[in-house]
Amino acid sequence: MNAWLFDLGNTRLKCAPLRADGRPGPALALPHREEDIAAALAQALPSEPIDVAYLASVAHPAQRMAVLQALSARCGRISIARTQTRFALPGFGEVRIAYAEPRKLGVDRFLALLGAHAQGQGAALICGVGTALTIDLIDAHGQHHGGLIAPSPTLMREALHARAPQLPELGGERMAFAADTEDALASGCDGAALALIERSLLAGKLKLGAVPRLLLHGGGSDALAAALPTPIASPTLVLEGLAIWAGVETPR
Repeated sequence: MNAWLFDLGNTRLKCAPLRADGRPGPALALPHREEDIAAALAQALPSEPIDVAYLASVAHPAQRMAVLQALSARCGRISIARTQTRFALPGFGEVRIAYAEPRKLGVDRFLALLGAHAQGQGAALICGVGTALTIDLIDAHGQHHGGLIAPSPTLMREALHARAPQLPELGGERMAFAADTEDALASGCDGAALALIERSLLAGKLKLGAVPRLLLHGGGSDALAAALPTPIASPTLVLEGLAIWAGVETPR
Protein backbone atom coordinates (compact mmCIF):
# COMPACT_ATOMS: atom_id res chain seq x y z
CA MET A 1 0.00 0.00 0.00
CA ASN A 2 1.26 3.46 -0.92
CA ALA A 3 0.53 5.61 2.13
CA TRP A 4 1.79 9.01 3.28
CA LEU A 5 1.78 10.92 6.55
CA PHE A 6 1.03 14.68 6.73
CA ASP A 7 1.59 16.92 9.76
CA LEU A 8 0.04 20.36 9.15
CA GLY A 9 1.10 22.78 11.87
CA ASN A 10 0.80 26.52 12.29
CA THR A 11 4.28 27.08 10.87
CA ARG A 12 4.85 24.41 8.21
CA LEU A 13 3.59 21.24 6.55
CA LYS A 14 5.71 18.13 7.07
CA CYS A 15 5.14 14.90 5.22
CA ALA A 16 6.74 11.48 4.91
CA PRO A 17 5.97 8.14 3.28
CA LEU A 18 4.67 5.44 5.60
CA ARG A 19 7.11 2.56 5.30
CA ALA A 20 6.15 -1.11 5.25
CA ASP A 21 7.50 -1.49 8.81
CA GLY A 22 4.99 1.07 10.06
CA ARG A 23 7.49 3.90 10.57
CA PRO A 24 7.78 7.20 8.70
CA GLY A 25 10.32 7.47 5.92
CA PRO A 26 12.40 10.58 5.15
CA ALA A 27 10.46 13.72 6.06
CA LEU A 28 9.95 16.80 3.91
CA ALA A 29 9.03 20.31 5.05
CA LEU A 30 6.89 22.23 2.55
CA PRO A 31 5.71 25.85 2.12
CA HIS A 32 2.80 26.69 4.36
CA ARG A 33 0.86 29.42 2.53
CA GLU A 34 -2.53 28.34 1.20
CA GLU A 35 -1.70 29.43 -2.35
CA ASP A 36 1.56 27.40 -2.37
CA ILE A 37 0.42 24.14 -0.82
CA ALA A 38 -1.04 22.45 -3.90
CA ALA A 39 2.01 23.21 -6.07
CA ALA A 40 4.41 22.17 -3.31
CA LEU A 41 2.62 18.85 -2.80
CA ALA A 42 2.53 18.20 -6.54
CA GLN A 43 6.29 18.68 -6.72
CA ALA A 44 7.17 16.74 -3.56
CA LEU A 45 4.89 13.72 -3.79
CA PRO A 46 5.42 10.75 -6.11
CA SER A 47 3.61 10.81 -9.44
CA GLU A 48 1.72 7.57 -8.77
CA PRO A 49 -1.60 7.77 -6.89
CA ILE A 50 -1.51 7.53 -3.10
CA ASP A 51 -3.77 4.87 -1.60
CA VAL A 52 -4.28 6.61 1.72
CA ALA A 53 -3.13 9.88 3.28
CA TYR A 54 -3.06 10.26 7.07
CA LEU A 55 -3.41 13.88 8.14
CA ALA A 56 -2.86 15.57 11.49
CA SER A 57 -3.74 19.26 11.49
CA VAL A 58 -3.71 22.07 14.03
CA ALA A 59 -3.66 24.78 11.36
CA HIS A 60 -6.29 27.34 10.44
CA PRO A 61 -9.34 25.70 8.77
CA ALA A 62 -8.58 27.45 5.47
CA GLN A 63 -5.09 25.96 5.37
CA ARG A 64 -6.41 22.54 6.29
CA MET A 65 -8.99 22.79 3.51
CA ALA A 66 -6.28 23.72 0.99
CA VAL A 67 -4.31 20.62 1.94
CA LEU A 68 -7.40 18.40 1.82
CA GLN A 69 -8.31 19.71 -1.62
CA ALA A 70 -4.79 19.11 -2.92
CA LEU A 71 -4.67 15.61 -1.47
CA SER A 72 -8.14 14.62 -2.65
CA ALA A 73 -6.98 14.92 -6.26
CA ARG A 74 -4.32 12.23 -5.83
CA CYS A 75 -5.34 10.10 -2.83
CA GLY A 76 -7.80 7.23 -2.72
CA ARG A 77 -8.63 7.93 0.91
CA ILE A 78 -7.81 10.61 3.48
CA SER A 79 -7.90 9.76 7.17
CA ILE A 80 -7.75 12.58 9.73
CA ALA A 81 -6.17 11.85 13.12
CA ARG A 82 -7.98 13.02 16.24
CA THR A 83 -7.02 13.15 19.90
CA GLN A 84 -8.33 10.26 21.97
CA THR A 85 -8.69 9.92 25.73
CA ARG A 86 -6.96 6.53 25.73
CA PHE A 87 -4.89 4.88 23.03
CA ALA A 88 -3.47 1.37 23.16
CA LEU A 89 0.02 0.95 21.72
CA PRO A 90 0.73 -2.69 20.84
CA GLY A 91 3.65 -3.80 22.99
CA PHE A 92 3.80 -0.58 25.02
CA GLY A 93 0.58 -0.51 27.00
CA GLU A 94 -1.70 2.49 26.82
CA VAL A 95 -1.36 6.26 26.61
CA ARG A 96 -3.93 8.14 28.71
CA ILE A 97 -4.25 11.89 28.31
CA ALA A 98 -4.79 14.23 31.25
CA TYR A 99 -7.38 16.41 29.50
CA ALA A 100 -11.01 15.76 30.45
CA GLU A 101 -12.06 17.03 27.00
CA PRO A 102 -9.84 15.38 24.36
CA ARG A 103 -10.74 17.94 21.66
CA LYS A 104 -8.89 20.61 23.66
CA LEU A 105 -5.54 18.80 23.40
CA GLY A 106 -4.00 19.55 20.01
CA VAL A 107 -3.62 16.44 17.90
CA ASP A 108 0.08 17.23 17.37
CA ARG A 109 0.65 17.06 21.13
CA PHE A 110 -1.36 13.83 21.35
CA LEU A 111 0.64 12.21 18.56
CA ALA A 112 3.92 13.35 20.12
CA LEU A 113 2.85 11.57 23.31
CA LEU A 114 2.29 8.37 21.32
CA GLY A 115 5.68 8.70 19.63
CA ALA A 116 7.48 9.35 22.91
CA HIS A 117 5.85 6.46 24.79
CA ALA A 118 6.45 4.02 21.94
CA GLN A 119 10.20 4.59 22.32
CA GLY A 120 9.95 2.50 25.49
CA GLN A 121 12.57 4.54 27.32
CA GLY A 122 10.62 5.87 30.28
CA ALA A 123 9.18 9.22 31.23
CA ALA A 124 9.58 12.20 28.92
CA LEU A 125 9.11 15.94 28.86
CA ILE A 126 8.09 16.72 25.29
CA CYS A 127 8.78 20.24 24.02
CA GLY A 128 7.50 21.42 20.67
CA VAL A 129 8.94 24.71 19.43
CA GLY A 130 6.97 26.11 16.52
CA THR A 131 4.57 29.04 16.50
CA ALA A 132 3.81 28.08 20.08
CA LEU A 133 6.01 26.47 22.70
CA THR A 134 4.22 23.37 23.98
CA ILE A 135 5.37 21.24 26.89
CA ASP A 136 3.88 17.90 27.95
CA LEU A 137 4.87 15.39 30.63
CA ILE A 138 4.27 11.67 30.22
CA ASP A 139 5.41 9.01 32.68
CA ALA A 140 6.86 5.58 31.98
CA HIS A 141 3.42 3.98 32.26
CA GLY A 142 1.83 6.13 29.55
CA GLN A 143 0.01 8.55 31.84
CA HIS A 144 0.00 12.11 30.54
CA HIS A 145 0.34 14.59 33.41
CA GLY A 146 -0.71 17.66 31.43
CA GLY A 147 1.30 20.43 29.88
CA LEU A 148 1.86 24.08 29.10
CA ILE A 149 1.45 26.39 26.11
CA ALA A 150 3.37 29.65 25.64
CA PRO A 151 4.57 31.80 22.73
CA SER A 152 7.70 30.51 21.05
CA PRO A 153 10.72 32.85 20.87
CA THR A 154 9.92 33.53 17.21
CA LEU A 155 6.33 34.50 18.03
CA MET A 156 7.53 36.71 20.90
CA ARG A 157 9.80 38.60 18.51
CA GLU A 158 7.02 38.94 15.93
CA ALA A 159 4.54 40.19 18.52
CA LEU A 160 6.96 42.75 19.92
CA HIS A 161 7.82 43.99 16.44
CA ALA A 162 4.12 44.25 15.54
CA ARG A 163 3.38 46.40 18.59
CA ALA A 164 6.67 48.33 18.55
CA PRO A 165 8.11 48.37 14.99
CA GLN A 166 11.34 49.94 16.20
CA LEU A 167 12.18 46.62 17.89
CA PRO A 168 13.78 44.40 15.22
CA GLU A 169 12.05 41.14 14.44
CA LEU A 170 15.29 39.28 13.65
CA GLY A 171 18.93 39.26 14.68
CA GLY A 172 20.93 39.19 17.86
CA GLU A 173 22.73 36.55 19.92
CA ARG A 174 21.72 34.97 23.20
CA MET A 175 23.79 35.97 26.23
CA ALA A 176 23.40 36.55 29.96
CA PHE A 177 23.29 40.36 29.78
CA ALA A 178 23.09 42.06 26.40
CA ALA A 179 24.55 45.44 25.46
CA ASP A 180 22.40 46.19 22.40
CA THR A 181 18.77 45.82 21.41
CA GLU A 182 19.07 42.88 19.01
CA ASP A 183 21.02 40.79 21.52
CA ALA A 184 18.66 41.84 24.32
CA LEU A 185 15.64 40.67 22.32
CA ALA A 186 17.24 37.36 21.35
CA SER A 187 18.40 36.79 24.93
CA GLY A 188 15.07 37.71 26.49
CA CYS A 189 12.82 35.74 24.16
CA ASP A 190 15.02 32.64 24.07
CA GLY A 191 15.60 32.98 27.79
CA ALA A 192 11.89 32.99 28.57
CA ALA A 193 11.42 29.73 26.65
CA LEU A 194 14.50 28.12 28.19
CA ALA A 195 13.43 29.08 31.70
CA LEU A 196 9.99 27.55 31.18
CA ILE A 197 11.49 24.31 29.88
CA GLU A 198 14.01 24.11 32.74
CA ARG A 199 11.29 24.84 35.31
CA SER A 200 9.14 22.10 33.75
CA LEU A 201 12.02 19.62 33.98
CA LEU A 202 12.31 20.40 37.68
CA ALA A 203 8.57 20.10 38.18
CA GLY A 204 8.61 16.80 36.29
CA LYS A 205 11.35 15.49 38.55
CA LEU A 206 9.38 16.47 41.66
CA LYS A 207 6.22 14.81 40.32
CA LEU A 208 7.79 11.59 39.03
CA GLY A 209 10.79 11.20 41.34
CA ALA A 210 13.34 11.30 38.51
CA VAL A 211 14.30 13.70 35.75
CA PRO A 212 12.35 12.84 32.57
CA ARG A 213 14.01 12.64 29.17
CA LEU A 214 13.83 15.94 27.32
CA LEU A 215 12.54 15.48 23.77
CA LEU A 216 12.66 18.49 21.43
CA HIS A 217 10.81 18.87 18.15
CA GLY A 218 9.62 21.70 15.94
CA GLY A 219 11.34 24.18 13.68
CA GLY A 220 12.63 26.36 16.51
CA SER A 221 14.04 23.60 18.69
CA ASP A 222 17.59 23.68 17.29
CA ALA A 223 18.08 27.26 18.47
CA LEU A 224 17.37 26.24 22.08
CA ALA A 225 19.00 22.82 22.23
CA ALA A 226 22.55 23.92 23.02
CA ALA A 227 21.41 25.74 26.17
CA LEU A 228 19.42 22.81 27.59
CA PRO A 229 20.58 19.81 29.64
CA THR A 230 20.91 16.61 27.55
CA PRO A 231 18.15 17.33 25.01
CA ILE A 232 17.16 14.60 22.58
CA ALA A 233 16.41 15.91 19.09
CA SER A 234 13.16 14.32 17.89
CA PRO A 235 12.29 16.26 14.72
CA THR A 236 9.82 13.66 13.40
CA LEU A 237 8.09 12.86 16.70
CA VAL A 238 4.62 13.93 15.53
CA LEU A 239 4.99 11.94 12.30
CA GLU A 240 6.14 8.93 14.34
CA GLY A 241 3.01 9.22 16.46
CA LEU A 242 0.87 9.62 13.34
CA ALA A 243 2.41 6.44 11.92
CA ILE A 244 1.44 4.61 15.13
CA TRP A 245 -2.06 6.00 14.92
CA ALA A 246 -2.29 4.98 11.24
CA GLY A 247 -1.23 1.41 12.07
CA VAL A 248 -4.07 1.04 14.56
CA GLU A 249 -6.60 2.93 12.41
CA THR A 250 -5.72 0.74 9.40
CA PRO A 251 -4.33 -2.56 10.72
CA ARG A 252 -1.75 -4.23 8.50
